[in-house]
Amino acid sequence: MTRWKRIVVIVCGLLLLPLVGLWVMIARPTMQANVPSSVQVAPVELEQHVRMLSETFHPRNHRSYKNLDRCVSYISKVFQQAGARVTVQPFEVTGHVYHNVIARFGSSDEDLIIVGAHYDSYADTPGADDNASGVAGLLALAKLLGQDSCGQNVELVAYCLEEPPYFRTQAMGSATHANNIAELGLSLKGVIVLEMIGYYTEEAFSQDYPIAALRLMYPSTGNFVAVVGRIDQGHYTEQVKVGMQGATDLPVYSISAPAELPGIDFSDHLSYWRHDMEAVMVTDTAFYRNKSYHELDDTWDRLNYITMSKVVIAVYEAIRQL
Repeated sequence: MTRWKRIVVIVCGLLLLPLVGLWVMIARPTMQANVPSSVQVAPVELEQHVRMLSETFHPRNHRSYKNLDRCVSYISKVFQQAGARVTVQPFEVTGHVYHNVIARFGSSDEDLIIVGAHYDSYADTPGADDNASGVAGLLALAKLLGQDSCGQNVELVAYCLEEPPYFRTQAMGSATHANNIAELGLSLKGVIVLEMIGYYTEEAFSQDYPIAALRLMYPSTGNFVAVVGRIDQGHYTEQVKVGMQGATDLPVYSISAPAELPGIDFSDHLSYWRHDMEAVMVTDTAFYRNKSYHELDDTWDRLNYITMSKVVIAVYEAIRQL
């Protein structure tokens, strides 16, 4: 190799090093993985939950008081049937009382793991993926935890008022829950929020990203689930990813990024970040893949319940590992 070639190689290496470091920090690549899970989740049960929420209880916006109350009753009943200790957490917004539904499993001696999903939907949309899918996952998790809580202390929370006009405000149900956790001074292992976990496709170039550079790090096909965390909580993001990865054959990717990157804080995990609690969002990446986001055709028949069942199993196995 000539002197000039060696110089070119060295310069290229020096230029690539920061990019490699950035990739490691953001994508948290790892060869670690969980063992394949032996538990099962019935796709047909997930479909039944999604159809109940998106059809029978439609609409579920902040003014649909009767349907929101029906959601509370339905979610509470499924939690109780799973064997949970169920409480309903009321909170008042603009003169109306809304409710979070909380299910507790396991021993109170362990640090708490919180898994949440919002049950309201945007405007008059059916909200099958957003976010009946997340609530269906929550209900399926309740069934698994009722059979075996894995020695963990787990709180499942179905939140109200994640959607506009209350999104990113203290009126969100998750804000009420996070504030209460902070006030009680409870010790947490972490929070996992299920936000749109039902839409998957094998169509080429079906996956978008908030910035073009991420296309170099992640797939162009929307057939994976993502673990989304804050850049200063990368270790926790990686913990959840490793717990999910390998539990099924579903590809699991993660991103640890500043909250300013569009989409990173677009769900209830934001409420816990405000208290510096470790929290991630598990998602099909929402509008970066599902073009029916906040549209009238966000319906139950567009979702993949077999893949959804794999997400639930993977989250359950991650809970075991935390």
